[in-house]
Amino acid sequence: MGTFEALMAGFAVALTPINLMWGLIGVTLGTAIGVLPGVGPALTIALLLPATAGLDPTGALIMFAGIYYGAMFGGSTTSILLNTPGESATIVTAMEGNMMAKRGRAGPALATAAIGSFVAGTIATILLTVMAPLVVQVALKFGPAEYFAVMVLAFTTVSAVLGASAARGLASLFFGLTIGLIGLDSQTGQARFTLGIPELLDGIDVVVVAVGLFAVGETLYVATYLNKVEDKIEKMKGSIWMTRADWARSWKPWLRGTALGFPFGTVPAGGAEIPTFLSYSIEKKLSKNPEEFGKGAIEGVAGPEAANNASATGTLVPLLTLGLPTTATAAIILAAFQQWGLQPGPLLFETQPLLIWGLIASMYVGNVLLLILNLPLVGIWIKLLEIPRPLLYAGILVFATLGAYGLRNSWFDLALLYGIGVIGFLMRRYDIPVAPVLVGMILGPLAEQQFRRALAISQGDLTIFFTQPISAGVFAVTALVLIGPPIWKRLPGRKLVVA
Repeated sequence: MGTFEALMAGFAVALTPINLMWGLIGVTLGTAIGVLPGVGPALTIALLLPATAGLDPTGALIMFAGIYYGAMFGGSTTSILLNTPGESATIVTAMEGNMMAKRGRAGPALATAAIGSFVAGTIATILLTVMAPLVVQVALKFGPAEYFAVMVLAFTTVSAVLGASAARGLASLFFGLTIGLIGLDSQTGQARFTLGIPELLDGIDVVVVAVGLFAVGETLYVATYLNKVEDKIEKMKGSIWMTRADWARSWKPWLRGTALGFPFGTVPAGGAEIPTFLSYSIEKKLSKNPEEFGKGAIEGVAGPEAANNASATGTLVPLLTLGLPTTATAAIILAAFQQWGLQPGPLLFETQPLLIWGLIASMYVGNVLLLILNLPLVGIWIKLLEIPRPLLYAGILVFATLGAYGLRNSWFDLALLYGIGVIGFLMRRYDIPVAPVLVGMILGPLAEQQFRRALAISQGDLTIFFTQPISAGVFAVTALVLIGPPIWKRLPGRKLVVA
């Protein structure tokens, strides 16, 4: 079945009434969550994992995808009206968007962010549709050695690039790897790291870890450190619609931002922060009105918002085709797949084509729904900013507690939830990234399995990882990721100038 036929079959799945409903719920929740300061898509999906365990996987995953890119849409509202980026990727939007709001141009700022997100999301989804089958064809040729090498690359990039230092990232990764090894060995049946506790023989549920780190830990951190300054919401003034001059100044930044964001999203640990800052820097250099930057230039909102949303879609390329998460949210979506016994990768395109292509097709539909939801209903989203933060945090903790307990009706899961939540809080407090914990926990057992298979094939010869061309090339890239940044920082004149 060709790509076009597969996509049409996916639309048949995505456009069923039940899946349309899940998609609408996802993008609505995502927009609302993006608007709320301190609450992101990773936290929301983690909270909903226990509640969706009994649902059809196709509908639930469509909803999770909608939450993901819906939150990218909604994050611009908080940045523009409140000058409080909900995600690190919307920092640049806050720089210019809030200045536009102070000048009475909040409407055009929100409009260029919404339309730019729609344009970028649609183009990036088209690129995902085209690229996914090509990556799958390459991945089908991978053996155990190649898969292990790719997973080591994912470990390295996620750990070395995220956070303040590579050492902290690697410490977070090894904590996740340790958690992933708890339980019975899949080959020998021996108990590992259980400390004699019977409840640990089955291992630690990834949902408990995800909810603990992102819901409990994040909420404790935000409530402790980010609730001491009263927020000032900029009021909407004037028309929400863009003028002809605004359109003329926005369409090129939308396209350039998309071209920057999508490739960075497909790279392990590329994220959206780098392309948004690059987009801002490029738009400032290319603008005919550079003096407006820092005072509310519409290009400084249009380009970075497009880069942000294109990057979000780009992260689905390695996730769906190789099973490799490149962001914290992607790692939790991977945990959602595994909740239903599904492992994203090339084989899933063969065994569950309707699920995968239905998910991709739902993104086209979701982008249209988001455009319809964002601009006409902006007044409702603004009202969400008035929710008292203590009530918001209390609700999150209650929902997290009920969800974790509902998994197995176990007090031990609750103890783990809050124990891991405190660890997550301390990690945020000391700037240790939490995403590598989930990546290590989810991919660690898979990497161990591929490592053992490779050694079984080679009869214990470790050189198999360096004599296979693909695995040797991937390990070379991994070494470059480790030693490249320190060397690059020591070179003179190599700092990215944003302003």
